[in-house]
Amino acid sequence: MSNSSSITHFLLLAFADTRELQLLHFWLFLGIYLAALLGNGLIITAIACDHRLHTPMYFFLLNLSILDLGSISTTVPKSMANSLWDTRDISYTGCIAQVFFFFFFVTAEYCLLTIMAYDRYVAICKPLHYGTLLGSRACVHMAAAAWGSAFLHALLHTANTFSLPLCHGNVLDQFFCEIPHILKLSCSDAYLREAGFIVVSACFGSGCFVFIVVSYVEIFRAVLRIPSQQGRHKAFSTCLPHLAVVSLFLSTALFAHLKPPSISSPSLDLVVAVPYSVVPPAVNPLIYSMRNQELKDAVWKLMTGLYSKA
Repeated sequence: MSNSSSITHFLLLAFADTRELQLLHFWLFLGIYLAALLGNGLIITAIACDHRLHTPMYFFLLNLSILDLGSISTTVPKSMANSLWDTRDISYTGCIAQVFFFFFFVTAEYCLLTIMAYDRYVAICKPLHYGTLLGSRACVHMAAAAWGSAFLHALLHTANTFSLPLCHGNVLDQFFCEIPHILKLSCSDAYLREAGFIVVSACFGSGCFVFIVVSYVEIFRAVLRIPSQQGRHKAFSTCLPHLAVVSLFLSTALFAHLKPPSISSPSLDLVVAVPYSVVPPAVNPLIYSMRNQELKDAVWKLMTGLYSKA
């Protein structure tokens, strides 16, 4: 029997047993990671450098891109390194850091997606009040609230999880340190306290999702009154992918943290974890730039400027 004081490292889930599949996983995750770095990095640089994009919508998008970079950098590089060097280890301290930063970035990102839905609702449904409701001071306060609440949320979950005594080994059936898998190693009923915190967080997340859906329903109702078919198409093509990603993110995250242990398996847990931990940071840049001519022009201007200087 071991306890948390004697655990110096955890063993993460290996994606494959054969060397060939390990290297395939490394190259696949490397491609996704580089795409996320490039896409989000271009968005951050373009928004920061182009004064025409210094508006509330792009301010929130810049914050979202920073959070995307943080969340994917918390989990994917370690998983890639383990596959490349054929190991499964992560230190006890490293696991604490991974839980904290992943919870922090993901929570802040979800709060920001809720704020962005509100921003679009005001812009489309209440355009005359946009400057009043979403002034520069209000935008900074909302972004700060998202970051601050995420910090406290992550601190609470991390401190509570790693205060539990662990006596069921050190093997985690996930490719990163995920709280439900750490709770499985607990040897006391104190884990129910953290489970309760997770349920409360899930209720909060569901409430935010309801707010996002209601906002988009109002947006769609307003869009349907637009006489221009091109305008309706542009609005739908921008809003629907965003809603799809938010739905995928929340549904898989809730399932990963609330599913009963009886249906848990390493392969299922892996399939569920990737859509909410790896996919959003890679696809968000595409969703928010493909149908946005202003942003595409700014990115193109940035890239051509860098090329000409080179």
